[in-house]
Amino acid sequence: MSLQDIFYDPSIIALVLERESVSESYLENNPYIQFRKDLASGYSIIYVKETDVDKVITNIDNYVTNLYPLVLGLIGTSELSAAGISQVQQQPFLNLRGSGVLLGFIDTGIDYTQSAFRYENGDSKIVSIWDQTIRSDNPPADYPYGTEYSNQELNQALKSPNPLEAVPHKDTVGHGTFLASLAGGRGPGEYIGAAPDAEIIAVKLRNARPFDREYFQIPSAQENAFSSDDFMMGIQYIVDKATSLRRPVAICISLGTNSGAHDGLLPLARYISRVSSIIGVTVCAGAGNEAQAGHHTHGILTKAGETQEIEIKVGNTFEDINIPVWNSASDRISVSIKSPTGEQIARMPARSGANYTNKLILERATVTVRYLFPIERGAQVSRITIFSATPGVWTITVHADVVLEGAYHAWLPITGFVDPATVFLRPTPNFTIVTPANADGIITCGAYNSRDKSLAAFSSQGPTRLSAIKPDLVAPGVDVSGIYPGGPGTMNGTSAAAAITTGACALLLQWGIVEKNDISIDSYRIRNYLVAGCERDPSVEYPNNQWGYGRLNLLNTFRSLRPY
Repeated sequence: MSLQDIFYDPSIIALVLERESVSESYLENNPYIQFRKDLASGYSIIYVKETDVDKVITNIDNYVTNLYPLVLGLIGTSELSAAGISQVQQQPFLNLRGSGVLLGFIDTGIDYTQSAFRYENGDSKIVSIWDQTIRSDNPPADYPYGTEYSNQELNQALKSPNPLEAVPHKDTVGHGTFLASLAGGRGPGEYIGAAPDAEIIAVKLRNARPFDREYFQIPSAQENAFSSDDFMMGIQYIVDKATSLRRPVAICISLGTNSGAHDGLLPLARYISRVSSIIGVTVCAGAGNEAQAGHHTHGILTKAGETQEIEIKVGNTFEDINIPVWNSASDRISVSIKSPTGEQIARMPARSGANYTNKLILERATVTVRYLFPIERGAQVSRITIFSATPGVWTITVHADVVLEGAYHAWLPITGFVDPATVFLRPTPNFTIVTPANADGIITCGAYNSRDKSLAAFSSQGPTRLSAIKPDLVAPGVDVSGIYPGGPGTMNGTSAAAAITTGACALLLQWGIVEKNDISIDSYRIRNYLVAGCERDPSVEYPNNQWGYGRLNLLNTFRSLRPY
């Protein structure tokens, strides 16, 4: 198979692994590995045929649930002044507009024809576009799939009568275009972005593979579903470009998932944490829009032998639903299940790797339960999948086999990946920060309404499952104005908040690295600068799991840098 064939063959799947979990010689000499891409910070993505997966993972010191890519979805559907950004742009002695800095987006693409991404002479401010969806003989160097379009090619296309014939890249969703306009758009008028002089690198993600969609039960009607290995490749592409150009870069993450333990320890989250520690790189992520979605519940078991119930109301679509229940390594739980018609599936003993399948008699549903432990640095997951779930209330009974800590959590898929009518009957808004926004080092952005300074009801809330405070801060995310491929519009969501914060980070990167005021600046240092400048209400105790350290205010950040 050619390299292009490998990446577009539906029988090929990806595995994401930490290189320290397997010997180098095993990776180099395994005949079943079709291709291997090494990423920065100790991670690799390997590509194998689905039929050969078991032959490849035999000697890898990890469980399959950690190796398979996650499936990510979009988390977004006058604000710069509220965030103190317009005031910084207007400060004559700062003169910060993002000059010399790059903005990176891994999303649905970018409408490169929009005036928001062009200079006054008509040239594009986009350094390059990697479109993973277009198969050609011109992929990026060392990234053997998709098509790369350079700034020169974009400029040539923009001078032609029909640019899309020369460069057929499109953002058919509009999500990526809108976020890029918030962070780095040049207007027109009121639609100027936070860092209008910063240049852009855009990655358009291809849709998730059939295997990944099936593994996580992603509805067939949901087009905007993306595999985390493609997402990681997109991040690495942006970092590589920035490194080759010797320029700092602010990366915006506007996708997320409810898969995983929400503790920042999945390979995707840990990889991005390591990228965040690179000098000259900052990563901002939307916290998610899950606070009021009814997609999280949790409880605390106090003693062995105790039972508690998790009730799920399933909508009317007979959909396939994945419900992972997570607990700490010191505890051991097992589950039993009752269907809406009262059919019982008896408690299934928790043995690591055990996989139970139960076909209901009076209903068309099939239920599988798989126990895996210890994974993700010691957790247990009980992965419950209901195929063709009968509408009505399903009850999962959690049985305490061994209890030391006692806490357990369950998540339904994020909004868009499950029927809106499918919810937990006793949901909680806490612990709803999506992956990878729950990772250490990422600047995690919640959303608030800049008009009345109220928290957006949808904005995901912390903490992480390991009790780390998240989000770090909130930024405008309600009725935010920006540019879509079809023209001006608005968006609600923490995606918008993350894009505005990314633009603010670009200004700090210019101040720190380009202007040489802090040449060691990275995500961790920028987070500290932003936290120091946050607006805080005197009646509220900070940090907290709704507002983090407060509302983004970049002008206050620079004020905090003045000597007392």
